[in-house]
Amino acid sequence: MSDVYALVMAGGGGTRLWPLSRVDRPKQLLRLLGNRSLFQMALDRLGPWLAADRILIAAPAELLPDLEAQAAEKPGVVFLAEPSPKGTASVIGLAALRLAKANPGSLMMCMTADHYIGNGERLRQLLLAACEVAETGALVTLGIPPTYADTGYGYIEHGASLGVYRGIEVNRALGFKEKPPLEAAEGYVRDGRHSWNSGMFVWKAARILEEIDRWLPELGAALGRIRPALGMDHEAAVLHEIWPTLATQTIDFGIMEHAENVAVVSATDLMWADIGGWDRLYDLRHRDGDGNSVEAQAALVVDSHGVLVLGGERTAGARPRLIALLGVEDLVVIDTADALLICPRDRAPEVRRLVERLREDGLDMYLAWES
Repeated sequence: MSDVYALVMAGGGGTRLWPLSRVDRPKQLLRLLGNRSLFQMALDRLGPWLAADRILIAAPAELLPDLEAQAAEKPGVVFLAEPSPKGTASVIGLAALRLAKANPGSLMMCMTADHYIGNGERLRQLLLAACEVAETGALVTLGIPPTYADTGYGYIEHGASLGVYRGIEVNRALGFKEKPPLEAAEGYVRDGRHSWNSGMFVWKAARILEEIDRWLPELGAALGRIRPALGMDHEAAVLHEIWPTLATQTIDFGIMEHAENVAVVSATDLMWADIGGWDRLYDLRHRDGDGNSVEAQAALVVDSHGVLVLGGERTAGARPRLIALLGVEDLVVIDTADALLICPRDRAPEVRRLVERLREDGLDMYLAWES
């Protein structure tokens, strides 16, 4: 098998997890499920079987100091600074450009830094199978078997079988459907021919660059201008000149919805979840007999059911603020030093609307921890 590298995409704002997730400390840096951040958990899944220098971490330049601090226990990982967020297509293209220049036959696994995966060994098996498929020239995606009709996920339609690799079923991907309406999502779950789009991909670095040239020619041309500067003293200057001219585009919309030679690996038994909002985090956290998940310095929850309560740190030496709930159901209560969120749990995906209003109303200071 060709040399295998992993690109961990660690950008993104995590706006639906406001007010804990903010632009200068987004969700991937937070410890939401124990003592490890989501980013550290992503590295933990790769560490046992992939050398540190085979792991690339891409994020906006302003997040790199925090990411580097959290990755300090894994010396040797490579950091790629995005001059500014331009979507996954551009950052994947830049990483592929580096890998293809250094090793034209290299395989590239594109991983997320903000998802939960409970079965790390299964992930390794799936990725190695995907690498074997990618050796044939296919663009490979990991598809999660859906357990219910979720309109917040993208869906992949499965076509004919391409065979079994390492004991894992692989099918041709016939199409991608981004966040369908409920009726369509229910149909996808019933027909057994669709999976959730995990956002994890495997391909040869050179192959994805070919697809970028075909489907995103402006990005391809920009990468062509960047390539001669890679590793040179003027690399940063060239990046800062060209990067602002790029259109923001995701790899899903820009490439995967158009490419023809796409395979989907059925990612069973992965225990996967995209922590896109407080409702999904609630599903993953430990809950008591009343269905409450409470983590706060001081909390009193009486005759209440199905609530998520998280209380942030207070000023050193100050008495913690008590969060007291009486007779409520299915609420999200997120208390931080400067903002308090209360909403029905089933409306947690709409928190992004609050973030938009903060911008519209000139309350941007609440979108960052540091002013």
